[in-house]
Amino acid sequence: MIKNFLTLQFNLFLIAGGIAALINFSSRIILNFWLNFSLSIIFAYIIGMVTFYLLAKTFVFKGSNQSYAKSIFYFVCVNILAVSQTWLISIGLANYFFPEIGLLKFQKEIAHGIGVLVPVFTSYFGHKYFSFSK
Repeated sequence: MIKNFLTLQFNLFLIAGGIAALINFSSRIILNFWLNFSLSIIFAYIIGMVTFYLLAKTFVFKGSNQSYAKSIFYFVCVNILAVSQTWLISIGLANYFFPEIGLLKFQKEIAHGIGVLVPVFTSYFGHKYFSFSK
């Protein structure tokens, strides 16, 4: 299992995911000027998801022989699971856990940052074996 995470492909996945996560995180902050926190998370995730698809298809899973339609279908399915994880963790931390422990400064930013990191491993396997399978 550990061997799966020591590959060039996984490292490229982390780089592509890091770029998409940075775009996701930054756009959430910008969107939050016009939308509430909950909707900002979802729309920012979509922006990050499109970014990641383009990077993953181009640089990470180059050998995929999936049709675009099938690849996009599975990609969206994997990301529905991932955005659910991101949303639940972000909202749970920002609205319940952090106020309970007295963390009020940057609570939304910290909560969203943690929420974006959680689905890294489930997403890798979902994309490798479904979205961009050979």
